[in-house]
Amino acid sequence: MSFLLGEYDCKLDAKGRLMIPSDLKKQLPGVEGEGLVILRGFEKQLTIYTKKEWENTVNDLSKLNQYDKKSRDFVRFFTRGAMGLSLDSAGRVLLPKALLDYAGIGNEVIIACQLNKIELWAPAAYDELMNSAPEDFAAMAEQVMGSAGRRNDE
Repeated sequence: MSFLLGEYDCKLDAKGRLMIPSDLKKQLPGVEGEGLVILRGFEKQLTIYTKKEWENTVNDLSKLNQYDKKSRDFVRFFTRGAMGLSLDSAGRVLLPKALLDYAGIGNEVIIACQLNKIELWAPAAYDELMNSAPEDFAAMAEQVMGSAGRRNDE
């Protein structure tokens, strides 16, 4: 899978349906037939995976030690509320009300692509997160990416 790109300001209809932006849908080949998986994110946002990416994630989860309480708890909390989403004939997905409530999403939502997944945010929460960027982003990049190796694309 190629990585997803884009950030979109969207509105939900009165029934809680989200129209997948056409530019994003182009990046999700086969989504009409396969559908998506949505679940709670680590912060107060929702995370959407393609079915293939979800299968990869579940495969990783299945390798955890089921006899270890921390592993069992992680799987429980991570998968809590996970549901399949299907696109209707108009290219919309019905977002579960319980998950919308968890993320504080009303009728407006920010879609933020994050490599192999999509995050859905309440606009105020997303703005707060993005406005709290670290003072020294370069230092953060060095800490996080410094050991990832140097790219030679100069």
